[in-house]
Amino acid sequence: MILLREIIFLLLAYVLGSIPVGYILTSHYFGLNILELGSGNIGSTNVRRTTNNALGLVTQLLDMLKGLLPIALFLMFKPLVSIPHFILFLALAAILGHDFSLFLRFKGGKGVNTTLGATVLLAPYSVFIAVGLYFVVKWKFRYVSLGSIVIAFTLPLIQWILYGFSPLFYYLLSCSCLIILMHRANIVRLINGSELKS
Repeated sequence: MILLREIIFLLLAYVLGSIPVGYILTSHYFGLNILELGSGNIGSTNVRRTTNNALGLVTQLLDMLKGLLPIALFLMFKPLVSIPHFILFLALAAILGHDFSLFLRFKGGKGVNTTLGATVLLAPYSVFIAVGLYFVVKWKFRYVSLGSIVIAFTLPLIQWILYGFSPLFYYLLSCSCLIILMHRANIVRLINGSELKS
């Protein structure tokens, strides 16, 4: 019975993360298929580039909320679950839902915003420092993707510096690997100089 409850929680987090906000918003407001525009990604950067800044910002906030909401709700009902560090698996489920959406034949976004939303209550110092470095890198080099890659590297690094090796560190390391995996095409373009600037 307990295991069934945890499985239900994980599935709900995955389904919530799977909601393709960028796809829905661009389709509803502009009649566009974001999967066929720009980079083909449903994330806020591609939404902003193919529509406008306002819709990109809304997409960004809602993608963050997809990660934040399962964690916030879990913290309210934590006594229902007895598995150690279950909240970390819940956060990963939401992130995987965004990256591999159930509603888009397992296509999705790159997971940065959903990762930040899912992690801000778990490791706030690491998130705020990593986001600060993102803005510095983006301002200096004008590459959103490079800033996102910096977030991927710095989240687990900062957590390790502050708190050492812990389950939260390994969770952030998993998030980092996912972000790098989803940015592999961007990394190639950064290397050969064909990546779009912000």
